[in-house]
Amino acid sequence: MSLPPDDIAPYAARRHRLMERMRAAGGGIAVLATAPEAVRNRDAEYPYRHDSDFFYLTGFTEPEAWLVLIAGATDRALLFCRPRHVEHEIWEGKRFGPEAAAERFGFDDAHPIDALDELMPTLLMDQPTLYAPLAGNRRADGRLRRWLAAARESGRGGRLPPERQQDVAPILAEMRLIKDATEIAAMRRAAKISAGAHARAMRAARAGMREYELEAELLYEFRRQGAQSVAYNSIVAAGANACVLHYPAGDAVLRDGDLVLIDAGCEVDSYASDITRTFPVNGRYSGPQRALYDLTAAAQDAAVQATAPGRSCNDSHDAAVRVLAQGMLDLKLLKGSLDGVIESGAYSRYYMHRTGHWLGLDVHDVGDYRQPGPAQGGERPWRALQAGMMLTIEPGIYVRPADDVPEAYWNIGIRIEDDALVTDEGCELITRGVPVQAGEIEALMRE
Repeated sequence: MSLPPDDIAPYAARRHRLMERMRAAGGGIAVLATAPEAVRNRDAEYPYRHDSDFFYLTGFTEPEAWLVLIAGATDRALLFCRPRHVEHEIWEGKRFGPEAAAERFGFDDAHPIDALDELMPTLLMDQPTLYAPLAGNRRADGRLRRWLAAARESGRGGRLPPERQQDVAPILAEMRLIKDATEIAAMRRAAKISAGAHARAMRAARAGMREYELEAELLYEFRRQGAQSVAYNSIVAAGANACVLHYPAGDAVLRDGDLVLIDAGCEVDSYASDITRTFPVNGRYSGPQRALYDLTAAAQDAAVQATAPGRSCNDSHDAAVRVLAQGMLDLKLLKGSLDGVIESGAYSRYYMHRTGHWLGLDVHDVGDYRQPGPAQGGERPWRALQAGMMLTIEPGIYVRPADDVPEAYWNIGIRIEDDALVTDEGCELITRGVPVQAGEIEALMRE
């Protein structure tokens, strides 16, 4: 049996907020399924991970579960879940079962999962709007269609199924953008554990090791400190591999004189962390490596200064690009003027990704980067940051061999990434438990 959250009040409060919004729009019924289990091969399954939206509203982590919220004169929150089963529990572990789940997680009622097909057509009756994730889980979509069809066929005496369908995913994405105290606490813990794992990998790195050996150091520290999972597959890229943005940890050998780029983070209580550091195998940056590293660090500093309430979520990217582009010109990686290489996009030869993304229950978390509402001049403006948002700040530079590129910079890939909580005053980098300045990294590796 999965352990329930210590405090279920935040989950009940989120359900209440969603139902308030539904009620303000005339009422209705929301139906969400958790993620299905997935077979890895034969009769072995992938480690189970619940659906993030479902968890956000319930705190419930067992598979085969559905949430039903009815917003009207009286709000109701119902859970459908697997019943207790002695034989299955011998093999798979204890289940809550409907009765215990309703009490422990604060639902008005709970039913066995097998009762869904019987009860859902009736629950849909007299609800003006059905709120559900549209075009999401194919199996869930199919069941919803069948329940709607059954409700239409059985409609009599003036009772009708919902006339409208509303995608609930964008509503939940807006809610999830602003983290509450429970979420921030989980993300702080994930950040602390991940920072410790990066520091461990720096101390362990030696010429002759392989990338997967450093990955093992990360995974060990994640689990040793209580993280339940990785937030994403770790990137451990030695030498030229760092110029591949999503390079998985492989068997390449760490060589004296090369850099190692590690992009890795753990998940704690379903919340992600996301850290990238780039450090020298031998504990000391060469001149060209230090020049590119310091440039990337300066770009991150500029992006951090541009991350504050009321600022556009794109301001940090613009700030980082301006610093990086000027550095590319200074180092003779590019020719021309600063405004020219930015306007033409010439800088993207060496910096081809955005400077950050939302972070939360998903490592690339939900939420629009543009302001809700109609477009202005053909495009909606960038969203303004608010206190409680969590995002990454991750500039980088990746130099591949080319005839017009100084050879000293060939095959150097550098990224620096931290997790930033937007505060009333600006932002707080919650992942600085591992050093970021080149001199501090060198000092750590000498320990």
